[in-house]
Amino acid sequence: MTDTAGARSVAARLNGTVRIVGAGLLGASIGHGLRRKGIDVVLTDTSPAQLRLAIDYGAGREAAPDDAPVLIVVAVPPDVTADVIQAELAAFPNAVVTDVASVKLQPLMVLRERGVDLTHYIGSHPLAGRERGGAISARADIFVGRPWVVCRDEETPANDLALVEMLALELEAMPVEMSPEEHDRSVALVSHVPQLVASLLASRFADVDEGLLRLAGQGVRDTTRIAASAPELWVQILGANAEPVAEVLDALAADLAQVSDALRSPEAPGARRTVAETIARGNEGVSRLPGKHGQFRQFEKVVVMVDDTSGQLGRLFGDLGELNINVEDLRLEHSPGAQFGLAEISVVPSIVGRAREDLQARGWQIASMND
Repeated sequence: MTDTAGARSVAARLNGTVRIVGAGLLGASIGHGLRRKGIDVVLTDTSPAQLRLAIDYGAGREAAPDDAPVLIVVAVPPDVTADVIQAELAAFPNAVVTDVASVKLQPLMVLRERGVDLTHYIGSHPLAGRERGGAISARADIFVGRPWVVCRDEETPANDLALVEMLALELEAMPVEMSPEEHDRSVALVSHVPQLVASLLASRFADVDEGLLRLAGQGVRDTTRIAASAPELWVQILGANAEPVAEVLDALAADLAQVSDALRSPEAPGARRTVAETIARGNEGVSRLPGKHGQFRQFEKVVVMVDDTSGQLGRLFGDLGELNINVEDLRLEHSPGAQFGLAEISVVPSIVGRAREDLQARGWQIASMND
């Protein structure tokens, strides 16, 4: 149900139309989120089919010649981001323009070299997305609890900054101020290099005998999930952020070489220590990653065995709700040929004992983490 009072508040604070250029995954998702709050959203895209699809799904209306947007969101591929920003600033001089490209320094430098007046431009980037692209995959909730980087500078008017931060807040994201340089170094480490690592690992499977892959479990699926991303887009992203990505890859390559040397002579002095410290360092790194909604909290896991029959997952979720067990995260694993799956449920440590006991009392079999 829509909160009418909240919708009125949002409309009054934004006080006008939001124009979205690019009706793909991010652009259409932003449109859905704003429309849900009652905001007037207009869409435009170079692809008539993509535009029509986004409009049909309710992400906004088609742009009209008399539109006077107060905020413009550029959501186009990185190789044309600077061109579109420049065009939007010229066409709508009274509007604030932001973009959601995953690289911030390159388009800014291009625009500065062209001498474009950037007073009303603020780069931003929501750290959100899906493996599948396009308007058909758009969802209003993909930004909830996710960081939304805003790159201001000393010349940014306070009202302009407030508009872009309000955009993030209305989509229930968390605004984070960074310089373009800080942003690009950060995403190189936490987004761009992980994409390459996943792709490189998954590429090892391309030419092996299919029988070897039957042993694949959840671990390899977790580490290669993002390898299904679009090559065309990632060529642009990595090219635009090449130097920070290369620096992280060089450090990773040195670590890999050290481990490889240790494994070539596992009985050599220090070899086992190298492997052990590599795994331990990984433990330390994982423990520093934020969880749901950016919280730095550690959770305990309850692993429930779920029969491979219709309705079992629904029954499990129903029981979790009735037992007032808040699920912080959920992972499903199903081995080929098995008649059951494993639902790995993350909960806060204070309720893990109760969760196991209450679920067992309702007939669920709880698997040991060592099973």
